[in-house]
Formats: sequence, structure tokens, C-alpha cells
Amino acid sequence: MQRETSVSNIETKAGPGWLGAERRRLLIQEYGIFLAFLILVVILAFSNEYFLTAGNISNVLLQTSINGILAIGMTFVILTRGIDLSVGSVVALAGMVSASFVTTSATAGVAGGPYPVILALAIGILVGVASGAIVGLIVSRFSVPAFVATLGMLSAARGMTLIYGGGKPVPGLVPAFRWIGTGNVFGIPMPVVILAAVFALSWWVLTRTRFGRYIYAVGGNPHAAKTSGIDVGRIRFLVYVISGALSGLAGMILSARTGSALPQAGIAYELDAIAAVVIGGTSLSGGVGRVTGTLIGALIIGVMNNGLDLLGMQSYYQQILKGALIVGAVMLDQKRNHGG
Repeated sequence: MQRETSVSNIETKAGPGWLGAERRRLLIQEYGIFLAFLILVVILAFSNEYFLTAGNISNVLLQTSINGILAIGMTFVILTRGIDLSVGSVVALAGMVSASFVTTSATAGVAGGPYPVILALAIGILVGVASGAIVGLIVSRFSVPAFVATLGMLSAARGMTLIYGGGKPVPGLVPAFRWIGTGNVFGIPMPVVILAAVFALSWWVLTRTRFGRYIYAVGGNPHAAKTSGIDVGRIRFLVYVISGALSGLAGMILSARTGSALPQAGIAYELDAIAAVVIGGTSLSGGVGRVTGTLIGALIIGVMNNGLDLLGMQSYYQQILKGALIVGAVMLDQKRNHGG
């Protein structure tokens, strides 16, 4: 009997048991983000009676949609050990350019407009793709650090936005274009539907395709990936194109929601996108992470912002709390990677 007890204790410490230390660590690592999200929702639900109302839940999802789309694109980049600081500026540029093709304003639009909405949508995506392609080329072909390349694009895209629009907003967008930001499908806001579609496609790409496996391989060990025959430069180029395309999509949704394209749109959006990715468990060291975690991370930020607004907390304190969350998530990531 005494020997059985000793064996049981050893198993618990070593980890093979049902509640062993190693099993607990793996469970927390796998499902900790979901647990944190549920705890946050429960706390806010008890703190404010309006938090779990249908209208507020819809509002949270709507507010999360744009950051969620940007964060999914950011996930592709960070998985390859990169970073994209330009997404906020690309949001503004793509939103401004696409809006100029569907505005009824004679002074803010392109001559001959408004044009078909499908053309404006295609142009907005192409602006994002072009921005991402430029960054991807600089990073993959010329080996410029992603931080520097995307910081340059952050400034350049913001400047191009101001030049293109003359520093003025583009108002009077046609209803058909505005539908992607204000419409709904079976009662679900259209931006939420788009986010769900982007999430599903990204999940499939990362978990079910060869391209997705290559992304993880490049982020995990680029030298080994190159030795295995993977075109590392091409993978790095494509992830920035994906991030740029999703930034263009987010920019058009933002313009459609607000009814006009603003030159100052998207400022600091890259910070929330990076925060969602890091909070969601994607490692800044690359090769580790899931788009599911990113979505939960974006929801945590959206729920936190909404809940604290309902509780009357000033935005300044919210920024401090968000910063603490980011630092805490990075510290956990470092501890997991280095065993510190």
C-alpha cells in the first residue's frame, strides 16, 4: 500500500497522471486563452447588466471585426518571424483609394464616377496587395529587417493617403459599397460575416495546405526549411502580400462603416493587431501559433474595451491595461520558449 502511494506521487510530479504537472502545463498552453476569455466574459457579465444583451454582443463582434481581419493577416507574418507595422496606414490608403471610385462627390471622386462597386473592391484589395508586395520584396529579396521595411511603409502609405486625398475625407459613398460595412446577413452584421469567412479560409490554409506547413517550417527554422527545399524567400514574400490584402479589405470595411474615407483612419491599428496575435498565443519567435488563438485574442481586446466602456473606465486606463496584457503575453511566450 505504501509503495502504491509512492508510485502515485511520483507519477503526479512527473506528469503522466491525469493532473500531473506536465499535463496541466499542456492543458493551460492549449486552452488557457479560451479559459481567460471565458473568465473575462463572466466577470464583465456580473459587473454590468447590459454586457450580455444581444445588442451589445453584436456591437462587440462588429467592433472586433476589423481588428480581427488585420490580426489574422498579422498571424501569417509573425509565424514566419516577421512583423508588419504598416497595416494601419494601408487601411487608410486602401480605404481612401477605393472610396474615391464610389463616391457621389464631384470633387473627391475619380472622374466619371461613381463606378461599379466590384471595381472599387478590387482596387482596394490591389492597393493592399501592392503595399504588401513591396514590403515582401524588400524583406525577402534584400534581407532588410521586417521592422525597418514595414516602418518605412507605415510612413510612405500614410503620406500617399494624404497626397491622394489632398488631406480631405472622401464622403458620399454609394449605398451598395456601404453595405459591406453596415449591411447584415440573416441578422448578422456583414463585417462579422466577412471576418468569419477570412478566419475559415485562413484556418484551412494554415492547417490543411502545403503552403501552411511551409509557413510554420520557415518560422520554426528557416535554415532547415531552406535545406529541405522550401523557397523561404517566396514564403516570406507571400505572407506580406496576404497581410496587405487583408489590410486593404479592412480599410474598405472601415470606410463603408463610417460612410466616408478619412486620411487619419487606421492610426495605431497595427498595435491592436499585434496585441491580438500575441495574446492569442502566437510566438514572436515564429513557427508556433494558431489563427484560432488570434481570433480569441481579438475578441479579448474587443470584449475588454467594450466592458470597460460600460463600466465607465476612461480610455487612458484602458491603454495601460492593454499594454500590461501585451507585456504579460510576451513574458509567457518567452518563458515557454526558453524555459525561464
